[in-house]
Amino acid sequence: MLADDKIFLGASRKPDDSYQEPEYLLLPYGNRHGLVTGATGTGKTVSLQILAQGFSDAGVPVFCADIKGDLSGIAAKGEPKDFLLKRAEQVKLDPYVFAAAPTIFWDIFGEQGHPIRATITEMGPLLLSRLMNLTDAQEGVLNIAFRIADEEGLLLLDMKDLQALLTNIAERAAELSTKYGNVNKTSVGAIQRSLLVLEQQGGTKFFGEPALRIADLMRTTTDGRGFVNVLAADKLMMNPRLYSTFLLWLMSELFEELPEVGDPDKPRLVFFFDEAHLLFNEAPKALLDRVEQVVRLIRSKGVGVYFVTQNPLDVPDPVLAQLGNRVQHALRAYTPRETNAVKTAADTFRPNPDFDTFKTITNLSTGEALVSTLQDKGVPSIVQRTLMRPPASRIGPLTPDERARVIAASPIAGQYDQTVDPESAYEILQRKAQEAASVQEKMKEESQGGSSGGWGDVLESALGGSRRSGRQTVAEAAMKSVVRSVASSLGRALVRGVLGSLKR
Repeated sequence: MLADDKIFLGASRKPDDSYQEPEYLLLPYGNRHGLVTGATGTGKTVSLQILAQGFSDAGVPVFCADIKGDLSGIAAKGEPKDFLLKRAEQVKLDPYVFAAAPTIFWDIFGEQGHPIRATITEMGPLLLSRLMNLTDAQEGVLNIAFRIADEEGLLLLDMKDLQALLTNIAERAAELSTKYGNVNKTSVGAIQRSLLVLEQQGGTKFFGEPALRIADLMRTTTDGRGFVNVLAADKLMMNPRLYSTFLLWLMSELFEELPEVGDPDKPRLVFFFDEAHLLFNEAPKALLDRVEQVVRLIRSKGVGVYFVTQNPLDVPDPVLAQLGNRVQHALRAYTPRETNAVKTAADTFRPNPDFDTFKTITNLSTGEALVSTLQDKGVPSIVQRTLMRPPASRIGPLTPDERARVIAASPIAGQYDQTVDPESAYEILQRKAQEAASVQEKMKEESQGGSSGGWGDVLESALGGSRRSGRQTVAEAAMKSVVRSVASSLGRALVRGVLGSLKR
């Protein structure tokens, strides 16, 4: 699968219908990003599997989402079937060695792999707003909530932390509006309802600690191969907004944590985003700008991003322009939109004088693809009609028992299995509320003269008042009103002092 600094993809087809010239993806340009497209059933998943195992053999860790479950077969050794052996002979793959890729399974819900978690703080208000489909006004309130959490030393780790903070903000809405702008209780309520929906969709399993450590996605084996991190996404796809938000968060975390490395000899990590259109559907402009920025700049961190989708029109033009390595499987052109998609795909390739790119895309057979990769000095190669090589690992899913054995033997087994709940915003706000209630209760008792030597007695004595049985004069009534008012004001000031004294 690997020859020197190249990943073998297959053999190009010549005018006489023979397959002769090998087609490679050069590792030094593996972080220049890529695109794998094609209609359902044309071989996209197998191409993803070939690329992922090729990078793994070269010592590059890989992260990919398994939408249908069949990508899990990369963790098992392939079997010598007739159609695979014939394909290997056609593309002159000799020797054809069957081997499994070292694999770590992940699952946000913790059912088919190690749990993946992120904290509310790491996710940030922009991606959370996207996840909950908030309006501009609601997003503004959420930004204020994060600002207050920073200023008051409130850690936002899980959903109950954010829910407790929002409740606290609603209670202080009038006070906070003078400093941060309008804090509308209606907007707070709408955010709380969205959090409830997210909670019912399994969001509580994603937010919390221990949070994912990026280093655990960048592991290699003792013999130098990169681990293939496979995210179980079949259940996750039932909530595509959570899926897309998670992938955007992960890419942003990589961008922020990894140091600049320039143009390395090979990527440090490669991402494959299957069903890539979900990243961009109904995304606000601010989010699209963020994706474009990360895709453009993350290359210098040594990270390659490969989008896998049915239609090249699914990817916005500014992002599409960043994708230098391309594998285009067959597309159909039965409608005007499909015709436009084929034309868009054809126009992005460097033309080959031996065939019409537009017509060829519609006539590719299963397992064939138009391939163009970056060559010396980063120049795209002339597009070639390529018969893709057969994979070394299994085509098809693992059994549940096989998956369980891989998970048990994982190098991170046990590190993320148990949820940790340290003191954070929820616990801090609960304690502050109890302290405030205790202080207010004491003030109430003392202002009512419930104990000797209370503030009410002191003020009454200082002002010459005395307790009498029977009717009180107008002056006495006014004086008691003043006493209660002073005591209440002192109580509020003291409570603000307690709440404001706890810093990060």
